[in-house]
Amino acid sequence: MVFIPLSDDNPLRSIRFQWVTVGIIAANVLAFLLESSPPLASAAASFALIPAELFQVHVFGGAAHGPYDAIAVPEGYTLISYMFLHANFLHLLSNMLFLWVFGDNVEDAMGHLRFFIFFLACGVAGGLAHAVALPGSKVPLIGASGAVAGVIGAYLLLHPRVRVWVLAFRFIPLKIAAVWVLGLWAATQLIMVFLRQPEEVAWWAHIGGMAAGALLVLLLRRRGVVLFDRGRLASD
Repeated sequence: MVFIPLSDDNPLRSIRFQWVTVGIIAANVLAFLLESSPPLASAAASFALIPAELFQVHVFGGAAHGPYDAIAVPEGYTLISYMFLHANFLHLLSNMLFLWVFGDNVEDAMGHLRFFIFFLACGVAGGLAHAVALPGSKVPLIGASGAVAGVIGAYLLLHPRVRVWVLAFRFIPLKIAAVWVLGLWAATQLIMVFLRQPEEVAWWAHIGGMAAGALLVLLLRRRGVVLFDRGRLASD
């Protein structure tokens, strides 16, 4: 990751506090603590998204039978549950950091309820994009990155000129426009899907979530909310 976002110069305009963003972060942290506890660790994979099980694809001559399922979870529900699970603390931290820095302003542009629907819809879109790209995969997909990618796609359309404090190459503090931070991230996803094994990282989930976010922000933003920082002063 070239840029690690820390904060942005973008105050809230329509809401007093980003309750949904904070609630989603809290839910992810709680889910991580629960899935890390020994009594529940074996059941966590039941809530992961497994493309072969979702589509009931026959792989190597046998039907997908849910070998990871410790408890019975309808496969359609995993399109929601997978985005609240994470492989390790760094996986959780990176997703929640992006959501914390950029989610509040997207929530501000939509309102609380619409943002909650938006977040879930982007996560579902990311999960479906991954599953369609790898329909026979039995590798469990977990993580909020598809939904967070939707937040990134929306923020790019709303606030590309906002200045963001980042750590470049993990230790150099810089303040640069969001379009460079998030645009580079978006370009990396598109490049890596063709250069790396798609099951190593869920690149297609990122791309699907980002595309959904860019589309949905056009439909769900409040009336009067402009795109591309129109009206923002160059010195802001």
